[in-house]
Amino acid sequence: MVYQYVVTLKNQNNRYIDILGLLLSIFSIVCFTLELLRSPNVSLAYLLGAVAVLGFVVFNLTQQAKKRKVYYSRALLIAGLVWMKMPYFSWLLFVFVMLALLEYQAKYATEIGFSDNEVVINTLFKKRYLWTQFSNIVLRDGLITLDFSNNHILQREVEDDEDDDADEDEFNEYCHHQLVKHHNEAPGGS
Repeated sequence: MVYQYVVTLKNQNNRYIDILGLLLSIFSIVCFTLELLRSPNVSLAYLLGAVAVLGFVVFNLTQQAKKRKVYYSRALLIAGLVWMKMPYFSWLLFVFVMLALLEYQAKYATEIGFSDNEVVINTLFKKRYLWTQFSNIVLRDGLITLDFSNNHILQREVEDDEDDDADEDEFNEYCHHQLVKHHNEAPGGS
C-alpha cells in the first residue's frame, strides 16, 4: 500500500516501560543475591544471573544518561531464565519472557498512514478505516485530530519533524479533499 502521508504519533509510554523494566531487574538482582547468600551451596545460576542483569541495568542507565533509547528485554530474559531455577515464584519466568517480547512493540511509535482509499493506524493489530468513517481530520500545531462520524475523537501529539506550516496545510487540504470526495461517492452522499 502506498501512503500519501504518514504521521508518526509520540509514544508517551517509553518512560513508564523503562521504569518497569528497571524495577523488575533490580527486584530480580535482590532476590537472586538473597537466594545466593541463603543457600548452603553456591549456585552459579544465581550468581551469573545477578551479575548479568546488573550489567544490563548499568549499561541501560549509562545509555539513558546519554539520551539514547534503552531496552530491558535482555535483562528480563536472563532474569526469567534464572527465575525458572528459583525455589519460589518460578512462574515469573513466563511474565518476564512476555514482558521482554512485548517491550519492542510497546516502544514502537504508532503511525497513521493516509492513502487515497483508506486510513490505517499501525498498532499491534492494524486498524483500517474508510474515509467515510471520518467527519474531519486536522493536523495543527503538533496535534492530529481524527474526528470519526460516530462522534468518537482521537487526538494525539505527533513526533517533532522539521515540518513547517506549509506541510500541515498541504496535509489538511489532502484530507479535506479525500473526505469530500469519499462522502460524495458514498450512497446517499450529497
